[in-house]
Formats: sequence, C-alpha cells, structure tokens
Amino acid sequence: MPNIASQPRLWLGIIFLISALWTLSLLDTAGKLLGMAGYHVVMIAWMRYSINTVFMAATLMPLYKRRHGRSILRSTRPRLQIVRALALLLSTLIFFSVLKIVPLAEGTAMNFCAPLIVLAVSPWLLGETTYISRWIAVAVGFAGMLIVIRPGGDIPAHGVVLGLLSAATYATVSILNRKANQADDPMVTLFYGGLVGMVISSLMVPFFWSPHTPDATEWMILASTGITSTIGHFFMNSAYRHAEASVLTPFAYSQIISASAMGWLVFNQFPDAITIFGIAIICASGMGIAWVEHRRAHPLPVAAETAA
Repeated sequence: MPNIASQPRLWLGIIFLISALWTLSLLDTAGKLLGMAGYHVVMIAWMRYSINTVFMAATLMPLYKRRHGRSILRSTRPRLQIVRALALLLSTLIFFSVLKIVPLAEGTAMNFCAPLIVLAVSPWLLGETTYISRWIAVAVGFAGMLIVIRPGGDIPAHGVVLGLLSAATYATVSILNRKANQADDPMVTLFYGGLVGMVISSLMVPFFWSPHTPDATEWMILASTGITSTIGHFFMNSAYRHAEASVLTPFAYSQIISASAMGWLVFNQFPDAITIFGIAIICASGMGIAWVEHRRAHPLPVAAETAA
C-alpha cells in the first residue's frame, strides 16, 4: 500500500469520502424520520431527486459545457444511462422502505453486502478474473450478514427480505455504474441518475402524496434530502478523483459508525453486541478483500539482486 502520509491528495480523498458518508447518513436519517412520520417513500424520493437535479442543472450543466464543449446530456450510451438511473431510483425506494422498519446501523450493514455480491457475479457480468480470495470474502461477508439478521433478532422477517433485496439492487447499480462510467464521464452518469429519478418519481408522486400537508419542520426535512444527496455525492465524486478506489474502500465502512451514531442520537437505537459482531465481520471482509485487491493491482517491486 502506498505511503498515505506522504501523499496529501490521498488524505484529501479520504477526508472527502468520510465527509460524504456522514452527509449521506444524514440523508438516510431524514428518510427514516419521514417514513416513520407516514410519508410514502415515493414522495421522499421525489423531493430528493427534484432538489438534487435542479441544483445540478443550475451548477453542473453550465460548468460541464464550459469544460467539455458539449451538453451533459450527450451520452454515448443513453439507453444504459437510463437503465442505470431506473435501477438507482428503485434502489432508493427499497432502501428507504428498509429504513422505515430497520434501525439505521443494521440497514446500512445489510447494504454493505452489495460490494460482496458484485465480487461474486463480476466474473460473469463484467468478465473479470475470479480469485479464491474473492469467494472467501463473499462467504465471510454473508456469514456476518446471517449474524446481523439472525432468526429471533430485532429485525422482522419482511425487513430482512427488503434488506437483502436492497443489497441486491444496489449491487446491480454498482455494476451498471462501472459500465456507464466506462462509456461516459462520471458527471454525465451523475446527472442522468438525478434527471431520470426526478422525471419518474414526478409521474408517480401524485398517487402517493401524503394525506396531510407537511408542516414547516417536515418541509425542511424533506428539502434536506435533496441537499444532503447533492453534497454527499459531490464529496463522493471528489474523493475518487483524489484517491484510488482500492485505497478508499476500507474507509467506506466507516459509514457504519455514522449510521450507528445517528441511530442512537435521533432514534435511541443502538445495535446489540451480537449485531455489532456481525457488522464487524462484514466490515472486516470488505476491508480485507480491498487490501488483497490493492496488493494484486500494485505488487511490491522485486528487490534488485546485489552483486556477489
């Protein structure tokens, strides 16, 4: 692994990533608050995507035009971008549904199985070489998942089903992200995700509007979903511009800390010792395979032979 202390850009990437994860935990907290207050996940997603897209249209579109000389809507694979955006919207709806019935830390932990799912299917869907280390990581990660969702635990059966579906959907988004970002600039992918999410949720939201008018506090929480989403993804993109994914992946699991903290502060929910153990196994599996993959991509130089 490179000497992080000697590379300020890596430290900047790590700071951006951790800032992104804490900001996105605020988004998840707002979604859980609104879901518990009776707002439908479609209404929450609509506000999140609408504010996010309006903000990007006002800032990102002209900036991208000046830098690249073409519209941010010009994609080499528009169909792929639309499919990826629809999968992202579905992932948002399912995850907000999970948070209505599952504590923040446990819901976040289940979603962290998505990278392990990607590792499992990448040889077939992405044409990547498979290694025994990846299968070990997947097996260990799912063992941690079984501990988190153990029968007799605090998570109801339908919460477990939704959590696993959320992880699978997010894994699909991750795979489509790789394909989309190979075809287009990541900013194009980011904008398509927001735009398609806004359009589709706008068509759906009249059928799922809350029966009561939100008060000032609820409107502020609704609006915050778009703001935290925009800031969080901006920080996330900035992180990956400063550091490699293999370096940042272990730090991504720090979102468990922010989710646990917000769950405790806002909802008085904190994982028990067995759940913490399962979460730790999931995190260790992800961080371990990230280290192995980084070593595989950056092998240590062979020491030059000294003259006898």
